[in-house]
Amino acid sequence: MLCLAAVLTLPAAASGQEPAAASPDAPVAGDAGHLEGPASQPPPGRQPAAGRQPAAGQVSIKVHGGQSTRKLRYVARGAPVVVVGRSRPFVPGQVAVLAVYRRGRLVATRQAGIVQAGDAGQATFRFKSRRRGLVKLVIRHEGTAAQSAFSSRAARMKVVAPRAGQGARGTYVLLLQRGLRRLGFAVPVTGRYDGGTSRAVLAFRKTNGLGRNRYADRRVFSLVLGGRGAFRVRYPRAGRHVEFDWSRQVLALIDRGRARRVYHASSGKPSTPTVFGTFRFYLKQAGTNSKGMVDSNYFIGGYAIHGFPSVPNYPASHGCIRVPVPNAAAINGQISYGETIFVYR
Repeated sequence: MLCLAAVLTLPAAASGQEPAAASPDAPVAGDAGHLEGPASQPPPGRQPAAGRQPAAGQVSIKVHGGQSTRKLRYVARGAPVVVVGRSRPFVPGQVAVLAVYRRGRLVATRQAGIVQAGDAGQATFRFKSRRRGLVKLVIRHEGTAAQSAFSSRAARMKVVAPRAGQGARGTYVLLLQRGLRRLGFAVPVTGRYDGGTSRAVLAFRKTNGLGRNRYADRRVFSLVLGGRGAFRVRYPRAGRHVEFDWSRQVLALIDRGRARRVYHASSGKPSTPTVFGTFRFYLKQAGTNSKGMVDSNYFIGGYAIHGFPSVPNYPASHGCIRVPVPNAAAINGQISYGETIFVYR
């Protein structure tokens, strides 16, 4: 989905208001913008036999990219978007047009040939939207001698560039939390940017080399809304296990080849480093012990994964793998006796 530099401009013949049949909703607010992406060339048309009536048709529309609530799809500014139209019946040689509306006015169009896909036709449009705001997308087919005109319903999409930090709340925070949860990061889904969300954002940033802080900037939102940035499992065929990536200082609980929960963590400082290798958990100690270790899971000697009040962004322990106390109980509940842990650089 490479983006071309060409900017789609408003066609001269389409400078009027959005047609009611193509967009039954009332005009919506939004900044005028443009789309970027490869334009498809229409295939040559085919004329029906003399006297044959044009075939009727209908088309559905589906938008891929970003995340959606019950009412609206949200896409990060500059993120790739794929719009797919499925038409029936399939008639060879037809062309579909993607029309983009802002504030009730047509601002861009794209053409794509309708190709056969099973028992239907399919037109695919790929682009990137560079302007924030609410847009409506409609796929239509101009009438030809072979097939009559038809159009899809209007699909709404909001292009956003959000940022959020501690104390924020609302739809963007909820989308951030849902996206982090889908990517495997341990995060509450409440719509409030609380301590649990801050820790999840920190784990995400560490996983992706984005700087070790707890703020969700536009880069974080762009990756999360696009479903990118998951923890890459080093041992996907090892079954249910635990991985600690020393270089990124994150702990991941793995099942069926993917990270189910990823946590911010801190390992041993240079004078008392954490050991590297493959081990099995041999002792579980619930609660807080005399050293202040919370819900400890030992994997070799006195080395354990445990909760601790101080979990900085760098190696700081006496050799153990520290995790935030609020996460310790959940981690303890997901680790079993005999389970494998891989500790690596």
